[in-house]
Amino acid sequence: MSELGAGISRPRIRPQPSLRLGRSERTRAAILDAALAFLWTQPFRSMTVNVLMENVPVSRSAFYQYFRDVHELMETLLADLGDEILRVINPWLEGSGDPVELLRRSLTDFVGVSRRQGPFLQALSDAAPMEARLEEAWVDFLRRFDDVITARIEADQRLGLIPEFEARPVAVALNRTNAFTVIEAFGRHPDTEPEPVLEALQRIWITTLYGSVPTHGASRNRPGPEQAALSSHR
Repeated sequence: MSELGAGISRPRIRPQPSLRLGRSERTRAAILDAALAFLWTQPFRSMTVNVLMENVPVSRSAFYQYFRDVHELMETLLADLGDEILRVINPWLEGSGDPVELLRRSLTDFVGVSRRQGPFLQALSDAAPMEARLEEAWVDFLRRFDDVITARIEADQRLGLIPEFEARPVAVALNRTNAFTVIEAFGRHPDTEPEPVLEALQRIWITTLYGSVPTHGASRNRPGPEQAALSSHR
């Protein structure tokens, strides 16, 4: 499951076998891939349609069949990344069982995705303060996770697994910590080794929400009724 030990290569858009995609889908994916490759080494302010389409085997005009401009392209990349992150953290958001172990697994895969997408996140966070559309997209991206993290904290509070406190400010703080940490660690190359980043995030999240950091792989000694309640809640 973990991508921490994998070699880092430039991220790709939905790496499905190309024969399963129609020509239109392949062209759209190629344009998005060209944008990610560009942002791997250059800032958003230097991105133009002409430069992107030099690396896509179709005419420049094909760009406008899929995107109005490079801002919409960036918004699409960010939305796709949000979907991917939600998928990999879903074990904690929706899973049943030991919440600490589910959180460990979700953070592990979150760090793996963030390491691959670090240069894109860096480019976006750099551009957002100067580009109103990208700033709005970035804020919406973060709030999307504020909402689901808040919901999970409140669900575990109802089960007595997390102490009582106002959930949303804590969710926002944890979410912003994640964003800052992975951009700082993985936004430029050479990037930081992922294991210390993962350990830091796990320590912050687990101690904040559940009160302690058990030895990796050890289950928490929660009473049986609470675990049963958690399973039935999910």
